[in-house]
Amino acid sequence: MSKVLTIRLPEDIESKIRIKARLKHRSVSEQIKKYIYEAMISEENPDLPLRFIRETLEAKQRLKQDWEQNMNLAQLNE
Repeated sequence: MSKVLTIRLPEDIESKIRIKARLKHRSVSEQIKKYIYEAMISEENPDLPLRFIRETLEAKQRLKQDWEQNMNLAQLNE
């Protein structure tokens, strides 16, 4: 379950988040969650480059989407 959390951000950071969210077709909330999740993983694994973490998370997301798509196709073929 999600909770509402209010944070204060400097205008320049908020603006950058809004732009990035728009470019990636995400809500501002989704973009902030993505950044926080990446930061938490990065902090827990300081020896891993952020680029590697991002690529791994993106690959994991693609696998999940492919699996869901295959499951939907399998259900249609039943």
